Formats: sequence, C-alpha cells, structure tokens
Amino acid sequence: MKKGLLIVLSGPSGVGKGTIYSHLLKIMPDLTVSVSATTRSPRAGEKDGVQYYFLDREEFIRKRANGEFLEWAETVGNFYGTPKAPVIEKLENGKDVLLEIDVKGAHQIKAAYPDCVTIFVLPPSEEELKKRLVGRGTETEAQVKARLELAKSELSESVLFDYRIVNDDLDRAVREVADIINKIKGERKC
Repeated sequence: MKKGLLIVLSGPSGVGKGTIYSHLLKIMPDLTVSVSATTRSPRAGEKDGVQYYFLDREEFIRKRANGEFLEWAETVGNFYGTPKAPVIEKLENGKDVLLEIDVKGAHQIKAAYPDCVTIFVLPPSEEELKKRLVGRGTETEAQVKARLELAKSELSESVLFDYRIVNDDLDRAVREVADIINKIKGERKC
C-alpha cells in the first residue's frame, strides 16, 4: 500500500488558513485531518476533540516530553501541537492528511518529513491581516499586536515553503490549494 501524502497548510494567524482548510475538506472528501492540541482557552463554539484537544500546560508539557507530538510551538503564550500517532497511522494506511499549523510547526514537520508538501497562505496586505485579526474579536489589543509582529517574521519565511498562495479571494485560494494537492497526487501515481 502506498503511503499517504502529508500536506501542511500554514501562514500567519488571521490569514484565513482555517477557512481554506474547512473549504478544502468539503470539496476533497478523501483528505483526512488531525486534531491539534492547545493550551489556549476554547473560543465560542469550539468543542474539545473537534477543533482542538484543549490541554492544561502541565499535560501538554508531559506529552511533549514523551515525544507524542509531530510538531509543537509556543505562540503568544500558548502551546500548540499535532499529536503524532494519529497522523502516522493515517499515512501508513494510505490516507492523505491535511494539517493546518503555524509556521514554526511547518518547519519542524518539513525537517522530519521532507516528502511532505508545504503551502504558505499569504494575506493580500499587512493592513488586511490586521483588519482580519481585529475583526475576529477573540483577542486583546496586545495579543493582536503580538500576532502582527510575529506575522512580519513569518511572512519573510514564506520563501522556504514548497508553494505560496495569496488569500485575497477565498474561492480562488481554495481552488489553488486543491489544484496543488491534485497535481502532486497525480505525479505520485506515475
């Protein structure tokens, strides 16, 4: 059985990668997902085990020390990570896995799994990124400022990714990512 394809969708917070991710899952039902873990508090409507596994800091640190994460990062005071076992199991069973993770995590995965496909989502502009972050209404002004500072360094790292797309039109951005995935899957069959 051929191993599945590991696809990493990344970019700065507020760029729309979560929205692209959810649209991809609707139009590409053969993609499987992995639920990430975080120490941040759930946002309105989020459920444990669905959007994230919500862990306390001690549990996250223990799991990290045990090597249970494929990747992990601390962002704006919270830990985020991808549980390793479910991803490896899906890939070994020939399933394609789509991950939506931050830039630090994407670099960790690329280093450990060089055959993965990394796609960086860019905002149309820094001004639009700020507007999106503020518009979410989920973070304090200080957190938005911290995320914007982090975004500046992350944007400079976009050149290290296999593909880059600009999310200035959601439908087009989703089509571009789907086309990239289909192209690579087609090449792997040859």
